[in-house]
Amino acid sequence: MDIEQQIGQLFLIGFQGTAVTEDSPIVEDIRLRNLGGVILFDRFLAGKQPQNNIISASQVRSLTHSLQGYADCPLLIAVDQEGGLVKRLKPAAGFPETASAQTLGDTNDISQTRIHAACTAAMLSEAGINFNLAPVADLNIYPANPVIGALQRSFSSSSDTVITHASQWVAVHKKQNILSCLKHFPGHGSSRTDSHLGFTDISSSWNREELLPFQSLIRSGHADSIMLAHVFHKELDPTFPASLSPAVVTTLLREQLGFDGLLLTDDMQMKAITNAYGLEEAVCFALAAGVDMIIVGNNLDYDPHILQKLISAVLQAVKEKKISEERIQQAWKRVQLAKEMLRGKNNDFNAAC
Repeated sequence: MDIEQQIGQLFLIGFQGTAVTEDSPIVEDIRLRNLGGVILFDRFLAGKQPQNNIISASQVRSLTHSLQGYADCPLLIAVDQEGGLVKRLKPAAGFPETASAQTLGDTNDISQTRIHAACTAAMLSEAGINFNLAPVADLNIYPANPVIGALQRSFSSSSDTVITHASQWVAVHKKQNILSCLKHFPGHGSSRTDSHLGFTDISSSWNREELLPFQSLIRSGHADSIMLAHVFHKELDPTFPASLSPAVVTTLLREQLGFDGLLLTDDMQMKAITNAYGLEEAVCFALAAGVDMIIVGNNLDYDPHILQKLISAVLQAVKEKKISEERIQQAWKRVQLAKEMLRGKNNDFNAAC
């Protein structure tokens, strides 16, 4: 596989519509650019439309089946299905309701967490979705936090409680052959602002206890993948937010915490990134820092040809030696290892990439 085809595997891209055909831009990305995966949304925010990829269970299953049918290298199909207020598969579209992380943490009954995780994983499996961008491993340090605490996305302010419930969530998903993603490293629970909306500085609010859930879940084998937050901490890196930072990604997470699995960015169209960087520039910084897979939701802003532009930017960065070919190959291998976890039990994943 040439380097351009390898780069295509390093992206999870969003798209518009409830169905795809051979003429769909996302299908062109899959067939011609070897796209690694897609991410589904219930709403199309860029077009201010209340519906996007998700209308009903049968429609989503048909959509995911069609997408996989166009792929020589099987796709990761991702969604944010945490439960509570953060879910793309909603009861209004015929999907079962599941509790928020905060509700499960407050109840502190492992059996309840396993039940809700199993319901979620079964829902995703039936819909043809194989990658849940959950659970949240952030500590609920600041309950009024607009993006974590206020949305009841954290299991608890206690690291032990978060570890207990997040590990159960991951284990239950794994049994149903769904990959999970711990988020948002190095911890978003103490932030006062929302990184969707702009620069988010955790320098004065963050403490190292926020690393404990990630550290423990890595050691116990409950870290299929980890998502990097677009948060800034001047002591961790005086220049870059965590998602673009070699100090956070490589030194802290890879070397100190020992994580050698799949690393993803949060959506690169969030304003914490786009207000400070061009999208192409930020993508190159993230890959150079040690991130393996880039999420571009294509939902806050929409460009049907975004992948072609991003691949060109990464190729240029490789040509200019801003990113090494070895770094691209390393990221590509980690994406393949994540997909390997889904092979054998799922006929969609028996093809080689």
